[in-house]
Amino acid sequence: MRSLILATAMQFLLPLMLLFSLFLLFRGHNEPGGGFVGGLVASAGFTLYALAFGKDRARRLLHIDPRQLIGIGLLVAAGSGLIAFFSGEPFMTGIWNGISIPVIGKPGTPIIFDAGVYLTVVGVTLLIVYSLLEE
Repeated sequence: MRSLILATAMQFLLPLMLLFSLFLLFRGHNEPGGGFVGGLVASAGFTLYALAFGKDRARRLLHIDPRQLIGIGLLVAAGSGLIAFFSGEPFMTGIWNGISIPVIGKPGTPIIFDAGVYLTVVGVTLLIVYSLLEE
């Protein structure tokens, strides 16, 4: 069953949802939000897109297998902790740059960790959703 209203709305909503998920990601290391919430919003956008246009078209739009997103996200999150470790600090210690960026704030290793969580949440959620849509 295809919904013309949902298909039309998703052409406009998906870019907005992805943009909002990135806003939540970048805002989250200083205020509420972060990689988990941003990843859920991005996953919700791709899920609605898959419901509107089909699982195969949503997979093509993503350009990467959700399993690969999980692996990349875990490597990025672990790599953020290794930056501090190789700087002589304890593992997962936050290291910040002195520069302040308007939307992001002071970038540092917490935003790298949040990006890893974001990718992992998107990968896990979409893997579950795509598996459920296959049946």
